[in-house]
Amino acid sequence: MAIITLTTDFGLRDSYVAEMKGVILSLAPETVLVDITHEVSPQSVLEGALILASAFGFYPQGTIHLAVVDPGVGGPRRPLVVEAGGYFFVGPDNGLFSLALQKAGAFKAYEIRHRDYLRPEISPTFHGRDIFAPVAAHLARGLEPQRLGPPVSEIEVLDFPQPQQEGSRILGQIVHVDHFGNLVTNIPLGLLKSFPPSRLVVEVAGRRILGLRRAYVEAPVGVLLALVGSHGFLEIAANRASAAATLEVGPGAPVIIYLDNPPAGEGTA
Repeated sequence: MAIITLTTDFGLRDSYVAEMKGVILSLAPETVLVDITHEVSPQSVLEGALILASAFGFYPQGTIHLAVVDPGVGGPRRPLVVEAGGYFFVGPDNGLFSLALQKAGAFKAYEIRHRDYLRPEISPTFHGRDIFAPVAAHLARGLEPQRLGPPVSEIEVLDFPQPQQEGSRILGQIVHVDHFGNLVTNIPLGLLKSFPPSRLVVEVAGRRILGLRRAYVEAPVGVLLALVGSHGFLEIAANRASAAATLEVGPGAPVIIYLDNPPAGEGTA
């Protein structure tokens, strides 16, 4: 029994997600449909890529990950099927899959061209329903991806901001705000291993947070803290509160890491 996951920025107020599911179930009624999320911020390919990269590997081999965060729908960007790490990814060629593919490894990609596997009428504003949903359903029924169109050697890679090291400091930024208001940064655990947890300082929005915690409950209620989240990146959080609301910041805000009492001349910027 095939599994298809769905990741979109469609929300749940309208019928868009239901229409996609209807197309899939009409073609492959035994499919198990799983919603990863439909609450990606509108047109935020980076946010969609982060969520997909976090979730895809927890599913069984052979799962089809259908993802549509597609601000360029109807334009020149290609519709793709990508096979990597035992998974299939279906969606637009706009960088949405690039972070997941960094984890999945070597890939084979195909441009979707064969109209026999699409809906008869294709809306230029809703490829999720008319192209990607039927293609995912046909894959669930056992279609070989190479039958969908020609191979693609290179796909769009997301310009994911990388943290920088300057002397004994790490300069990063917030890349995602989750449902709880936790601020997820682009600073991975590996870069923090040289910092004694009790002396590490996180500076964001003019506030200094001393020490790296293991869990949210290690800080008093409402107090800001820093920890490494479940996906391996530094987070700024507030116990039982929203760090995003407390600090009034979001994606793109700079984050600086250094040791308490930094060396002279390096300051706290």
